[in-house]
Amino acid sequence: MYMTSHSGQENSAEPLPSSQDQLTESAPSAPGQEPKRVVSGWVRDVVISLAVSAFFIIFLYQPVKVEGTSMMPTLQDQERVFINKFVYKLEPIERGDVIVFRYPRDPAKSYIKRVIAVAGDSVRIEAGVVFVNGHRLSEQYLPRMYEDVRSYPDTVVPPHCYFVLGDHRNLSNDSRDFGPVDESFIFGKAVFGYWPFARLGTLR
Repeated sequence: MYMTSHSGQENSAEPLPSSQDQLTESAPSAPGQEPKRVVSGWVRDVVISLAVSAFFIIFLYQPVKVEGTSMMPTLQDQERVFINKFVYKLEPIERGDVIVFRYPRDPAKSYIKRVIAVAGDSVRIEAGVVFVNGHRLSEQYLPRMYEDVRSYPDTVVPPHCYFVLGDHRNLSNDSRDFGPVDESFIFGKAVFGYWPFARLGTLR
């Protein structure tokens, strides 16, 4: 499957006038002034919202479209998701993460797969059953209908590399074909599906 402080501020309060204080009535606003003030405030809020959204999209998140079925049922063909481009600067890539990376055999293409094993892990596949460090991998995201019977020899994942598989095993081109993915090819983590609306939610 590939893809084309808030700082706290103390509020001061003016003392209420005593009974002997003189109160003056504020002058009424000029006709038409109040609607202009409302429109101006609305425009300002919209501009700020757009600026914040642009910041998040440009620097933190990127919308992408899934093309293909190799990650079903987690991701459907033509589904739209957000990827976090910044998260791996703060935390390590972990088993189970759904990542986006440049296809090692053609960096012009981007692939999306699930991390099965990380650097230093021993991974093997026997008739479709995945073992990591000698233990059978629990894959609740993999329905029986998407399993296959392919095998893969016992391999230790090289330093700075990750072994990735598609959730739809019998339709996926993944590390069984092109080997572990170097971390330099990885540029984001798929975190949230936003379209179609029925599939709105965090990816697992």
